[in-house]
Amino acid sequence: MEERDQPILVTQWAIETRGLRKVYGDRVALADLSITVGYGEVFGFLGPNGAGKTTAVKMLVGLIRPTAGDGRVLGYPLGDHRARRQIGYLPELFRFHDWLTGEELLDLHGQLYGLSRAERRRRIPEVLELVGLTEAARRRVRTYSKGMQQRIGIAQALLAAPRLVILDEPTSALDPLGRRDVRDLIRRLRADGVTVFLNSHLLSEVEAVCDRVAFVNHGRVIAIGPLDELLRGELVVEFRLGALPDGTLAALERIVQVEDVRSGEHPVLIARAPDETTIARAVDLLVAAGVPVYGVIPERRSLEDLFVRLVEDQEQSPV
Repeated sequence: MEERDQPILVTQWAIETRGLRKVYGDRVALADLSITVGYGEVFGFLGPNGAGKTTAVKMLVGLIRPTAGDGRVLGYPLGDHRARRQIGYLPELFRFHDWLTGEELLDLHGQLYGLSRAERRRRIPEVLELVGLTEAARRRVRTYSKGMQQRIGIAQALLAAPRLVILDEPTSALDPLGRRDVRDLIRRLRADGVTVFLNSHLLSEVEAVCDRVAFVNHGRVIAIGPLDELLRGELVVEFRLGALPDGTLAALERIVQVEDVRSGEHPVLIARAPDETTIARAVDLLVAAGVPVYGVIPERRSLEDLFVRLVEDQEQSPV
């Protein structure tokens, strides 16, 4: 029986890592990575430059080995060739054989995946259509724009109909229409039961498609969970007020976390509150203190706001 025809190993998690660590000499590239990613899930992997994201991705696809810790991908140990055959991968910095046409490039990658000639003939037109490159199929890759090269990279990642797709900055070179196409493609993959592991600096893109996210900094996970739960309760409130009597601000800070006070004819106070009930308590305090309340404008934090706060909080705390 051909290896590609062997039964698929089904386990609880598409990706599971425990205490992954990678050290180069005296430099710790990844300190302690423990995550789980479910089948059919779109998982966002976020962090500032140098946080260890690329190192983690290279371990997942088997390009490097961990110094410590362990993990499984699609039920197999990290680096196992049986898992690698079922992974589609688009690295952030990719280099293709640019003297080949789009069709020839995909045919080469299809052979590397072990696809038969018949499979390649069927799949290549399908993925070219998926990424909008049908008309450019017979043009040399060196003539492609940066956005088109990004698209052909996504096409090769999808060519072998993988169970897990790892995309590292897949929309970095695309215009708004191209980014929308990639979002739609990711949603389609999820609907087909494909697991998508997405690393992107475009947090609005992550917010639009991800089910769960992990925030990483200094090689450690600082927050992980469903996107709606992480954002829930993160309310930024703008209070438009009259003059604040002495002691009112201090009393208010015991209810909400005051982030900024802007003076003027009508002072504006920016605060963070966990929920609407807390905002109501703050308003009651202000009214009881005789402070005119001209407006209360709550706004949920975006993923970018949460990202910045988590990183800043960790930077201010000892590791």
